[in-house]
Amino acid sequence: MSRDTASLSALAIADGVRSGALCATDIVEASLARIAARPELGAFTDVVAERARARAARIDAEVEAGVDHGPLAGVPFAVKNLFDVAGLPTRAGSRIERDAAPAAADPPLVARLEAAGAILVGALNMGEYAYDFTGENVHDGPSRNPHALDHMTGGSSGGSGAAVAGGLVPIALGSDTNGSIRVPSALCGTFGLKPTYGRLPRNGSFPFVASLDHLGPFARSVADLAEAYDAMQGHDAGDPVCVERPLEPTAPLLGGGAAGLRIAIGGGYFARGGDPAAFAAVARAAEALGARDTLSIAHVEAARAAAYVITMQEGAALHLERLRTRAADFDPAVRVRLMAGAMLPGAWAAKAQKLRRLFAAEFARVFETHDALLLPATPCRAPRIGQETMVLDGVEMLVRPNLGLFTQPISFVGLPTVVVPVFEAGERLPLGVQIVAAPWREDVCLRIAAALEAAGVASAPVGEARP
Repeated sequence: MSRDTASLSALAIADGVRSGALCATDIVEASLARIAARPELGAFTDVVAERARARAARIDAEVEAGVDHGPLAGVPFAVKNLFDVAGLPTRAGSRIERDAAPAAADPPLVARLEAAGAILVGALNMGEYAYDFTGENVHDGPSRNPHALDHMTGGSSGGSGAAVAGGLVPIALGSDTNGSIRVPSALCGTFGLKPTYGRLPRNGSFPFVASLDHLGPFARSVADLAEAYDAMQGHDAGDPVCVERPLEPTAPLLGGGAAGLRIAIGGGYFARGGDPAAFAAVARAAEALGARDTLSIAHVEAARAAAYVITMQEGAALHLERLRTRAADFDPAVRVRLMAGAMLPGAWAAKAQKLRRLFAAEFARVFETHDALLLPATPCRAPRIGQETMVLDGVEMLVRPNLGLFTQPISFVGLPTVVVPVFEAGERLPLGVQIVAAPWREDVCLRIAAALEAAGVASAPVGEARP
């Protein structure tokens, strides 16, 4: 968007369009201009300008005729390029898939957002085949952190984080297998939601690890995040794991704050191995919420190892034919991980799935006494683009796998999680705090996030590019 509208929330845009105070065409043109003006972010790989303009014109005409276009009327949004977009090849961040035939139709989540009045403006950069935590794509270039261009966005939904944090669109969609919504949300300074596994349908998106994949939104306010999530809720038989449940609107619940909720801080594994600032962000959130209990979860290290086994094996199985026929067209770093996964013994995956049930039982015990758990989202602020190692807690470790140190165990058991961004005075780059709740309790995560936003602990300002 242009600078005078870049910081408008999705709900402010929708209110203005529905009342006639704003014009959807002007909003879309401002978004397209902002995208064109900020190529340095590396956020977009495809812009569907004519589609967006045609839809905006139709909305304006219908608003003038008295049609109510819903809670997201005129709001521009974009999707990670593993979502199908009618008329575009579904790249999934790869060289191989851009040769595929264009998608014939939009997926359910895009259709649902548009039914709520939103306007798709394009597809976003991502790590190849979603096997990435950095936001660096060897084919399309890296997505860059809007708060400091030489730093990572995180991945694999790096373009989604950059587009929202940079003010290009108020809402974006991403996917999260081991942390690919939560890591970019934390590093770029946006709110992000990974729903319960099976809550939102995934059909019409390119898979990575079917037993771990989630889809969800990014936004710069909790209210926008909740409204986008509510618009996308609902069963779809096209995804066999999408659970048929009643719609449970969360946006109307945000005003209730966190009163009455029992909130604990993660201890043990989730309180070591990272930069002290990451744990200080959690402590700041806990203080604002009056959370004093600390809980440790058993078997976290083993759960993370098991998640790696499942990721490598399922990912390799999906790409085995591509590895046989087009190995040279892969990002070398992705290719070697997939090849390693193809050689893992099948018995390992069976043991990993058994551990999954054990680990889920550990969290079930937590939620018998508490409603939510506060955890760091990443072990550090955004590393520099190209940085391969980092030293945390006196230990040198690889950047790429360990940005998911605290997110991967949560994906393993499919728990709903909201990341809230926490900025410290004098620091350009944010940190993120994960709010984790019991299955199907996205409402709890969002209520706590709204309370932190209201308290001034969590915020997502538009990032201006700085070297």
